Amino acid sequence: MSTDIHGGIEFRRPGADTGFYDGEPWVKAMDLWPLHDEQDYAAFGLLFGVRDSAGFRPLAAGRGLPGDLSSGLAPSLRGADGSETDDATWVTWSEPAGLAPAAAPAHFAGPLSWTSDAWPRSFQQWLVPAERPADVREVTGPPPPGLGEESHWPHVFAVTRATAGRFADDGVRLVVGFP
Repeated sequence: MSTDIHGGIEFRRPGADTGFYDGEPWVKAMDLWPLHDEQDYAAFGLLFGVRDSAGFRPLAAGRGLPGDLSSGLAPSLRGADGSETDDATWVTWSEPAGLAPAAAPAHFAGPLSWTSDAWPRSFQQWLVPAERPADVREVTGPPPPGLGEESHWPHVFAVTRATAGRFADDGVRLVVGFP
């Protein structure tokens, strides 16, 4: 059985915490589709803890939907009865900086680095299997399948990065679910 991802990008409206603004604090910027429509289990596991066969400590697993989810994004992440989609979670743009080799499962030994302007610098770390010789801690090479520039994630990150340029890193979030 396959797993799909649904959701979108939201931004926090400037002035939402002031007395003169009475609208929703978070606004839907864009649906995840058409930016991303793949089943990237490596990325799902690393980012959200979904289909995580590698044993990562994911960046943003199991948070549920934010209490202040925008009304524009809610229909794609809630059922007709108002229930959340499976494994719903969210991550602000500022959080990828916290992704580090500390997220490594025990059977991984160290980072594999690659360079890509499409991915945040913190995502340019990857973990290599423990079978590598102890003195080989870093290797330069292509990213693993599902996480490289050929995937759809660089599109998501480009829009998120651009939106954060206007609304700040903590003022942009990706909200997802896996129906």
